[in-house]
Amino acid sequence: MTPTRAQTLAVAFRRYGPADREAVRNLHDEALHDVGAHLGNGRWDGDLDAIEAVYLEDGGEFLVGVLEGEVVAMGALRRDSAGRAWITRMRVAPNLQGLGIGQRLLDVLHRRAAELGYRTLRLDTTVRQTAARRLYERNGYRETGRGTVGPFECLYYERKSCG
Repeated sequence: MTPTRAQTLAVAFRRYGPADREAVRNLHDEALHDVGAHLGNGRWDGDLDAIEAVYLEDGGEFLVGVLEGEVVAMGALRRDSAGRAWITRMRVAPNLQGLGIGQRLLDVLHRRAAELGYRTLRLDTTVRQTAARRLYERNGYRETGRGTVGPFECLYYERKSCG
């Protein structure tokens, strides 16, 4: 079934709960496989096994987007050791991409970051994730550097004044 724009508008964003664990992991894997950016299972995904501790209990947030009872989007704010906020784990189900869900999710994360007092947001993505790069650049993120993670070339971005 291809969703209509009206169905897409029915995506509700809420805070992650323990019952979402399997759906979040599946969405993570599916979305990264779809763009050819999955490293496989490893310690680099350990945060997905400890969402409460890594995000919710440490000055961050983890949201899921739900459509007709199914988790179809996710995104998080993660505080790093220097007290900065990173947008991370942005995923939208491949069959629903391009319908504005990622933009709505990013808007909610920006509002939540402002509520938490963050004034600068950082994020990274791979070079091959062109739709994600366009989304971030449209929203005021500017490239601050490049690096590699495994076989992937990554871009690092920053956005000021998220309040």
